[in-house]
Amino acid sequence: MGSSDKGMGTAKILIVDDVEMNREILGEIINNMGCCPIMAENGVEALKMVSECRPELILSDISMPEMDGYELCRILKKDVETRHIPIIFISAFDASKEIVKGFSLGGEDYITKPFIPEVVQARVMVHLRLSEANKEVKETNRRLQVSVKEQLKQIEHEKKAVLYALAGVAAEHAHYNKEFSGRIRNNCRVLAQSMQFSPFFAEQISDTFIDTVEVAASLRDIGNIGIPKEILQKNSKLSAEEMEIVRSHTNIGAKLLGDLHTTNDFNDFIMTSIDIAKYHHENWDGSGYPMGLKGEEIPLSAQIVSIADVFCALTEERPYRDKYSREEALEIMEGESGQKFRPEIFKIFRKVSRQLC
Repeated sequence: MGSSDKGMGTAKILIVDDVEMNREILGEIINNMGCCPIMAENGVEALKMVSECRPELILSDISMPEMDGYELCRILKKDVETRHIPIIFISAFDASKEIVKGFSLGGEDYITKPFIPEVVQARVMVHLRLSEANKEVKETNRRLQVSVKEQLKQIEHEKKAVLYALAGVAAEHAHYNKEFSGRIRNNCRVLAQSMQFSPFFAEQISDTFIDTVEVAASLRDIGNIGIPKEILQKNSKLSAEEMEIVRSHTNIGAKLLGDLHTTNDFNDFIMTSIDIAKYHHENWDGSGYPMGLKGEEIPLSAQIVSIADVFCALTEERPYRDKYSREEALEIMEGESGQKFRPEIFKIFRKVSRQLC
């Protein structure tokens, strides 16, 4: 055994044959290779041996009582845990139909009796090497996948960092203070968690959904980066033309986010962010913008952010007005329940209002 076969000397070879003499002959051949022979008298016993010692290769007779070699092969190749073990059939028959049947069941090779030691050793060594090579390829692929996933995670992290930086610039354009986005994220989480316990929403809201909405809420107004600062910070009433420009931030934000599709995990975050950016100004009665969506046409994530956004805006001091108290804000929002907000969501929001910031 050459240096390239280092480590194969400890290979366990399962020999399955109902004839003791055949097992002894094959066992001696395997021993002479420096490998470890394990004996089984039939397929049933072989299955037990496989589960206990996981051999690197199996030499199996075809004609055996209780369970023949073909059935043994079929069972092992069907199991994801054992299908990788090479099986070499041994038989006194060399008819082509026997060989073809063995290959069709997943067998790797075929050896006829009487045994020629050099042939047995050569066939066994070839398949041990192939098996070892396959393991190395799988391990290399595993490591490569881990490496790629780590790189993609880093890319996603960097993209999110860029998005949050842009969202920060957009917030400055709109004259929001630094705590505003943090309040919205917190209130979105409180509301979404509470909605999990409602029969209306339990099936729609998972822990992952809550986490995603909380993070994506920061990007709701990212489109403001494309709106002139002088319009966003204007202290007097906006003209109809200026209002249309402001409203375009929903489509600007959705377009910006829509250009960032990469891996599936990141796409889930991006798709939720797009829904929030584009639809958080839609109203339950269909009177909102930009699409005039109505009722359950509005993505649930956008409905959650809409309520949190309005509450935070009302309880935030603005250049053109003082801030409202918690109760004042809730009373104002109560009047818009069924129009701007879904009544079931607002009812939950009001119940948990003491947990809001």
